[in-house]
Amino acid sequence: MTTPAFDNSYAALPDTFYTRLDPTPVKAPRLLAFNDDMSYLTGLDRVPPEDRAAVFGGNRVPDGAAPLAQLYAGHQFGTYNPQLGDGRAILLGEVLGPDGIRRDIQLKGSGPTPYSRMGDGRAWLGPVLREYVVSEAMHALGIPTTRALAAVATGEDIWREQGALPGAVLTRVARSHLRVGTFQVFAHRGDTEALKTLTDYAIRRHYPDASGPMDLLRGVCAAQADLVAHWMSVGFIHGVMNTDNAAISGETIDYGPCAFMDAFHAGRVFSSIDQQGRYAYGNQPNIAVWNMAQLATALLQQMSDKDAAVDEATEVIHAMPGQIEEAWRGRFAAKIGISAPDPSDMPLIEDLLALMQKDGADFTNTFRALGDGTARDQFLDRDAFDAWAERWRARIAAEPEPQAVMNAANPAVIPRNHRIEQMIEAAVAGDMAPFERLMTALATPYKLTDPDLAHPPTEDEIVPATFCGT
Repeated sequence: MTTPAFDNSYAALPDTFYTRLDPTPVKAPRLLAFNDDMSYLTGLDRVPPEDRAAVFGGNRVPDGAAPLAQLYAGHQFGTYNPQLGDGRAILLGEVLGPDGIRRDIQLKGSGPTPYSRMGDGRAWLGPVLREYVVSEAMHALGIPTTRALAAVATGEDIWREQGALPGAVLTRVARSHLRVGTFQVFAHRGDTEALKTLTDYAIRRHYPDASGPMDLLRGVCAAQADLVAHWMSVGFIHGVMNTDNAAISGETIDYGPCAFMDAFHAGRVFSSIDQQGRYAYGNQPNIAVWNMAQLATALLQQMSDKDAAVDEATEVIHAMPGQIEEAWRGRFAAKIGISAPDPSDMPLIEDLLALMQKDGADFTNTFRALGDGTARDQFLDRDAFDAWAERWRARIAAEPEPQAVMNAANPAVIPRNHRIEQMIEAAVAGDMAPFERLMTALATPYKLTDPDLAHPPTEDEIVPATFCGT
């Protein structure tokens, strides 16, 4: 079997960072989806089609791979858990793509590990296909994200609260799987040597211009600030912004009970496990800052001059809300046709969002309709919208190409919750056509190729809650 040339830098780190083990084979692997573009970028297009189900189902380890489960800790809903780790994932290894980018290849749902915490280490088909669709949609929207390479049905049932469900394995590709929690576990243990090793590794891999731990912090904060602003500009709610789900690379990672809003509300929560709204749509900037404060606390443990380092870290963290606001303003200004915003544009943007929230206007369709002159139809209080629109038209009158700016910032189609659920229901019944339909439309989200997929849910199609797959 021809396989890509693996170059496994993480596996070369001390064995305190991971546990080496192979994925657990499955009964009858069957390839459901394969990402040709991603396979080229990883060299995994070299895996023959007849071998792909076995390789991406975990039954055959490719030559050169170094399978392992990574160790990390994390704050889960604000409470620290000193040891988490890959409880249902195996990092096969790393490859260098033809674009020169190093990428992790990970199997998710690949069986139990020492970090499974009494779980079965498996995933069922629904969350696997949800992550496949949503992560690829995020990529098409231009948002940094892990990618989906393959989805494999296992031929085995797994048990969840709903009963027996069809099992599946997702092959996920990432710049790395380093998390805030990866730093936290060694800081909490007081293992400064491991922390220094990890910091140096993260700098080499992701921020080669950083001069040390505080410079690394500065880079990660900047990446996270832009990421959360980008999420919000498309109405995305991550749902579980725990520190073990915050990637050092600045990619969106771990699509559990995530969702895209239909009707706009800043307090919107979909995650069934977020009972207090900690990770609500409008609270995501605050949580991003909080998570980076935890990274700062971990990085400080290795510093010799802690007083000076604390001062520097404090400055970096205190600057982050302003970074997020600036990135948010730029993205939302573009959504209403402003190419070069300044702080005086904030009331115009915020007033539109307030009108949308009051009337329950659809987030995606309202912004898209601004470009074609039909946004008024999204509102109940049309007089209020007309008053806002008068101010808006006056503001964009001097813009050279407001229409083009809006079209580039406002997707026509997103992976709406009800369509995701319909797709999963069909896939469980053996019909992958809705999956293929979504993948085709979402590959070009700024072009409306399938108008039916742009419709918000009817009352009986609304999905009030999304669920984690564990």
